Amino acid sequence: MRTLARLVTKGYKAIIISWIALFIVMAIFAVRLPNLLAGDGFRMDAEHERVMKIASEKFYLPSETMFVVFDKVNDETISSTLAKIEDLGLASEIVSPLDNEKQYTNDVSYAMLHFEENDMDKSKAVTDIRNAIGDEKGIVLTGQSAITKDINTASQRDLMKAEAIGLPIAIIILLLAFGTIVASLVPLLVGVATVISAFGVMALVGGQIDLSIFVLNIVPMLGLALSIDFSLLFISRYREERLKSDVLKAAATTIRTAGRSVIFSAFCVFIGLGAMFVIRVEIFQNIAIGGMIVVAMAVLSSITLLPAILIVLGDRLNKGRVLKLKENGSDRWRQFANGVIKRPVLITIVALVLLGIAVIPVKNMDLTIPQIDSLPASYDTRASYELMDETFGLGKQSNAYIVAERAGGWSDADGLKAMKELENDLSSDPLVNGLTTIFTTSGVGSPEEWEQVIQVPEMKAKLEPLLDSFVKDHQLLIPVTLQARGTSDEAQQWARDWSEQTEWNLLVGGQPKFNQEIFDEISDNIGIALTIILVSTFIILMIAFRSILIPLKAILMNIVGLSATFGILVYIFQYGHFGLHPGTIALIIPVIVFSLVFGLSMDYEVFLISRMQEEYAKTFDNDHSTVEGLATTSKIITSAALIMIVLTGAFAFTDVMPVKQIGVGIAIAVAIDATIIRLLLVPSLMKLFGKWNWWMPFRKGEYKAGNWH
Repeated sequence: MRTLARLVTKGYKAIIISWIALFIVMAIFAVRLPNLLAGDGFRMDAEHERVMKIASEKFYLPSETMFVVFDKVNDETISSTLAKIEDLGLASEIVSPLDNEKQYTNDVSYAMLHFEENDMDKSKAVTDIRNAIGDEKGIVLTGQSAITKDINTASQRDLMKAEAIGLPIAIIILLLAFGTIVASLVPLLVGVATVISAFGVMALVGGQIDLSIFVLNIVPMLGLALSIDFSLLFISRYREERLKSDVLKAAATTIRTAGRSVIFSAFCVFIGLGAMFVIRVEIFQNIAIGGMIVVAMAVLSSITLLPAILIVLGDRLNKGRVLKLKENGSDRWRQFANGVIKRPVLITIVALVLLGIAVIPVKNMDLTIPQIDSLPASYDTRASYELMDETFGLGKQSNAYIVAERAGGWSDADGLKAMKELENDLSSDPLVNGLTTIFTTSGVGSPEEWEQVIQVPEMKAKLEPLLDSFVKDHQLLIPVTLQARGTSDEAQQWARDWSEQTEWNLLVGGQPKFNQEIFDEISDNIGIALTIILVSTFIILMIAFRSILIPLKAILMNIVGLSATFGILVYIFQYGHFGLHPGTIALIIPVIVFSLVFGLSMDYEVFLISRMQEEYAKTFDNDHSTVEGLATTSKIITSAALIMIVLTGAFAFTDVMPVKQIGVGIAIAVAIDATIIRLLLVPSLMKLFGKWNWWMPFRKGEYKAGNWH
C-alpha cells in the first residue's frame, strides 16, 4: 500500500486526466448497453435446450411462438390485423382463431405467430408487429419476446425512478455526514465514474456473451452504493489525518489505512459474486460478471481517483458548509458503546431473540422462477397474456417434448414396435393428458396395421411424409401434454423421472424440464457456492485481523442476519403486507441477496474491526479498543448503511418484481447488519470474549503494531 500511496500522491494529475479519458470512452460504449440486453437470464446449456434445438432444426418446430390477443374484436378486424402482420414476412406461420375454434370465443380469441429463425432480432420483430397493429383497441401482442422487451423498458424506467428517489436522499445523508457541499458531492462523482465505466466494460463484454436485462438495475445499485460507502470511509479518515499533517501526507496515510480496508472489503464482495459462477444458470453468471466488474471499478476509483481529487481540492473540500458538525459526536457514540459493553449478555440475548423471531417465516418460503408476473400488472402485455391464459385454461397444462434415439432407427418394423411401446408407456403415465405420434395423428392403431396400410400406394404417399415429420435419422420426436402446470412439483418430477429412462436414450424438453433443470442446478450447487463464500471469507478475515474468533463470529452473525432478512421478505412479499398482493419469492433472490450482502456486510465488519485492531495494537486493552473502534466508526458505518439502504431500498418503488425484491432484500439485510449486528452484537461479543478475540494459534506473545512479539 505504501508503493500505491507514493504513486498516487506523486502522479495525481495524470490519474485524473486518465480517468477523464476513460470516462469519455466508456460513456460512448455505455449508452449501447441497454440494446445488448436480452432475456431474463433463466437459461442454461442443458438437456432442455438441446431438445428444443433438435426440435427446431430437425423437426421444424417453431423456435418461438408469439400471441396476438383479441378482446371484444370482430372477425373482420381479426382478419385484417393478421393480414397486416403477414405482410411483414416475419412469421413462418400464422394460426388464426378464425381457422381454429380452440382459439376462439365470442369475446376473447388469440392468434399464434410461429417463428423459425433462432437468430432473428426478436426485439425489432416485436416493434414491427406492434407498429402494424397500431393503436387498435383490444388487440395486444404478447409472448416471450414481447414480455422481455417490456421488462427491458420497465427496467430502464425503474432505474431512472430509483435514482430519482435515492440520489437526492443520499446527498442529504452525505451533507449530514460531512457538513459541506463539496465533500458531499465527491462520493457521487466517484460513484458516477464507477458505474459509467462499469457499464462501458459490460457493453464490450455484451458483444461476446448474452447479458440478462436485470443487470441494468443490479450493477448501478451495487456500484453506486459501494463507491459511496468506500468514499465515506476514505474521506472521513482523510479528514482525521488532515488535522495532523499536510494534504499529501494525509492522502498517503489514508490510502495505507482506509485503502487497505477498501481492498479487503472488496475481496469479500468479490468472493460472494464469484461463488455464483458454480451455478450454471445464465442470470447468476451475468450478475457475477457485472458485479465483479463494477466492484473492481469501485475499488480502482476509490484508491486512485478519489485521493487524486482530494489532493487537487485540498482545503476546498470544506467549501460550501451548510452544517456545523457537532464536535462531541464521537463522545455520544463512545457513551453508547460503553453502555453496550456494560450489559453484553442481556444485549446479546435480546438481539438474538429479535433476529430469531424474524427468521420464523423462512420455513414457508415459496420459490418460483419469475414468469409473466415479473412485469407490472399495468402492462397490456401481461394483462392480455393472463386473459388468454384464464379464458382458454392454457396454464392448467404444460407441454413437454421427448426426443428418443434408437440405434436401428424407427422406420422399420422393429422401430415401429418400439415407437408404439414408448407411446403406450407415456400414455399410461397418470400425468400425461395426451401425446402426438404417427399413430395418434394417422388413426392407424398398431405397427402391424401401419405395415399393411403402407403397402397401398395412395396411403404410402400420405403416411411417409407424416413419418418423416416425426422421425429424422435415428431420432424420434413425441410432443406430450401434461395435466399440470410446468412450474408445478409434479411436472418437474415427471421430467426428472423420464430423463432417467434409458431404454430408448430419452431426452426431455419443454417447460417442465426447463423448470426442473433450473431448480436442480441451484439446489445441487448452492452448497458449493456457500462453502466457497464461507471458507474464503474466513481465510481473508483471518489474514486481515490475525484472529480465529473474529472471522468465525462475523460469518455466524452474517448467516443469522441474512436468515432474518429472508424471513422478513417472506412476510412482506409472500404473505402480502404493506399494500402488496400475496405472491412468491423469485428463485434467484436467496442466492443473489446472500452472495451480494454477505460481501457487502463485511464492509462494515472490516471498517469497524480495523479500527478496533489499531487501538488494540496501541493499548492491548480489549474493552478500550472495542469502545474506541465503535465510537470512531459508528457515524461512518451508519451513514454508509443509510446510503446503501436508500439506494437499494429505492427499488421498492419500482415495478419489476424480482428487482423490487432484490432491492428490498439488500436494504433490509444492510439495515439489520448496521444496527442489530454491528452496533449491538459485535461490541457485546467483543466484550464477552475479551483477549480471546485476538487469539491466533501457533503465535506467541502479544499483538502489537500489526505483529506478534
